[in-house]
Amino acid sequence: MTIRRLLQYSSVPPEEVVRLRIAYQKSLHALHLVDRNDPVSEIVAKKVIQIGSTGVRDPTQICKIVVKQLGFG
Repeated sequence: MTIRRLLQYSSVPPEEVVRLRIAYQKSLHALHLVDRNDPVSEIVAKKVIQIGSTGVRDPTQICKIVVKQLGFG
């Protein structure tokens, strides 16, 4: 739910929103996070959006970068 809230009023194209949501789900799974209300989930969502804005489009690649930048990879 967190990434939806963050992207709700953004100008990100719909197809990019789908990619970012997939990357977010993959990142949460990789980090073993299940509670979307956990503050860490919001950190992950913001990191996914940040990395997606750099031009990385592949959700799996975004996930790998998120995990690495958060110090888990």
